Amino acid sequence: MAKIQAIQTKESKADQPPSLHGRAMDNLQFIRKTMERSTHFTAVPGYGGIFMGLTAIGAAFIANQQVLIKDWLIVWAVEAVLAFAIGLFAMWQKSKIANVLLNSAPAKKFAMSFLPPLICAFVITIGLWRLGHFETLIPVWILLYGAAVIMGGSFSVKSVPIMGWCFIALGTLAFVLPANFGNSMMALSFGILHIVFGAIIARRFGG
Repeated sequence: MAKIQAIQTKESKADQPPSLHGRAMDNLQFIRKTMERSTHFTAVPGYGGIFMGLTAIGAAFIANQQVLIKDWLIVWAVEAVLAFAIGLFAMWQKSKIANVLLNSAPAKKFAMSFLPPLICAFVITIGLWRLGHFETLIPVWILLYGAAVIMGGSFSVKSVPIMGWCFIALGTLAFVLPANFGNSMMALSFGILHIVFGAIIARRFGG
């Protein structure tokens, strides 16, 4: 008899509908994930972009003084690492102030879209260096960075993909101009564009 009562008790518990609290928590979690997927990644650093632009202008000036192509490439390689560190730190700072998680769905989409063109730029740079086509490095850098900004910017504020298209326009122009305009094009793209759009983002989107 006791066994029958135990079985009946288990069956009655299994037949009970889920509690209102449990369903409410599930609904809130679903709504939060849906809103997270639909929102834009707003922690793009405006002030960080300005600093990146300033270092790019300085790098263009230093690179223009180099005689050996190896030293010229080292200058821009150091600038790329410095700019990446500045951008990452500024993004982290802005995310803290804006209370935006860097592991959120929009942030992950931004990163996963932004990185592939940069990886391609790294691989192509090695290939062009090995083949001795140094004159095409700068247009390729500008174009692929523009592609990265557009791809990542599709999950961010509107100013970001617009900046990416400006990079692509300047990268196209860099293919047309003589190679001795290369450092000037780098200063204009990675320098001036970063400063202008960094100021716009900082003013409109909180830093």
